[in-house]
Amino acid sequence: MKPQKSQYVCAACGAVSPKWLGQCGDCSAWNSLSEVVIVGKKGGQHSGGMSGQAKGEITRLASVAPTSEMRYSSGQGEFDRALGGGLVQGAVVLLGGDPGIGKSTLLLQSACFLSNEHRVLYVTGEESLEQVSLRANRLGLLGQDLLMLAETMVENIVAHALKEQPRVLIVDSIQTLMSEALESAPGSVSQVRETAAQLVRLAKSSGITVFLVGHVTKEGAIAGPRVLEHMVDTVVYFEGSNDSRFRALRAVKNRFGAVNELGVFAMTERGLKGVSNPSMLLISKHHEETPGSAITVMWEGTRPLLCEVQALVDESRLDNPRRVAIGIDPQRLTLILAVLNRHARVTTGSKDVFVNIVGGLRLSETAADLALAAAIISSQKDFVISPKTILFGELGLGGEIRPVPFGQERLKEAAKLGYQHAIAPKDNIPKSGIDGMTTTAIKKIDELAGLLG
Repeated sequence: MKPQKSQYVCAACGAVSPKWLGQCGDCSAWNSLSEVVIVGKKGGQHSGGMSGQAKGEITRLASVAPTSEMRYSSGQGEFDRALGGGLVQGAVVLLGGDPGIGKSTLLLQSACFLSNEHRVLYVTGEESLEQVSLRANRLGLLGQDLLMLAETMVENIVAHALKEQPRVLIVDSIQTLMSEALESAPGSVSQVRETAAQLVRLAKSSGITVFLVGHVTKEGAIAGPRVLEHMVDTVVYFEGSNDSRFRALRAVKNRFGAVNELGVFAMTERGLKGVSNPSMLLISKHHEETPGSAITVMWEGTRPLLCEVQALVDESRLDNPRRVAIGIDPQRLTLILAVLNRHARVTTGSKDVFVNIVGGLRLSETAADLALAAAIISSQKDFVISPKTILFGELGLGGEIRPVPFGQERLKEAAKLGYQHAIAPKDNIPKSGIDGMTTTAIKKIDELAGLLG
């Protein structure tokens, strides 16, 4: 027997090294290289290459007739929204999220709905068939025609899929699968990459829509090599904490739709239920108005969404005051505090600052800067911002308020929900105005305190 050769692959970026290194030379990640056994091809020859003959045919782009994009519903409107309008034939979707947040529940609900009209194969590698049946009964799901398979060997899964020819294949989860061509343990870099590659080839060659459930690391990224996210067509993440009733499903990659599209769900006794008007649920209803609260309009994928930004500024008893940001980038909070100190004379150097986005969402755009600054000023100076006022705009280092995309659409959404006043950058306010709403243009951050007080 020939001795097995091995190489080292970075779990963060997929870079290959002939020997182990403490730090990846490509992405600078520490302790991310793991050993992978190289499996050679039969006959010891490589396909293609300089000495091999070219395979396949070269085709001009103009001669390729585009096919119409056929989509069909998953049974969940918010799930379809996150996917870009529904399921696409031959697409591979990777669904990630924290343990217990609802990944398997959502896919089981969709599988039972789809099985009424299509052939669906649900492969479970983590649970027994009896456990899946118990969960389906608890959720009140019927799905008599849903095909079930308890299997972890990817070659067997591919064989069953080719035999049954399902319209949809669901694999829960990719970290439990293994290939007979490799000797490493399930969940290792080599196993995840090889099993995912075989399922992607199955989807593209047969037109089966494949859903893969992916575990996440403590940092919130999909466990396994980063190349896994590059191999699939769509990557969607569940956001929100397990103790919250609401869940947000965000698309961070989508070859068939808009990225950052957001679907909002409520966890009920009967599973996940889509929320048709999430803006009303994300804005808390106070019995009395309190300082440190501001309403902003964020843009998620193809729709505006109102949310509440809360801030608490309090005297600190520590030498290093705390800066706690929940739902936004902590570095963004530090930047806004520095701009407020320099250009608006709002000093928080000796005070603790806590910021929270109501509903467990995470803001990824800069349009919430103005609302965040307003909430901090409101808490610092102990006054209440009118509950019928919305704010949005990007805050520059020079104290200027910069415009953001889709300003007019944000204003229309707020007016439709009953908000009467908007503070926004000048370039985002239409000349004709917004029916039922008064608008105030703001250029510098030092104007904000006078407008709110």
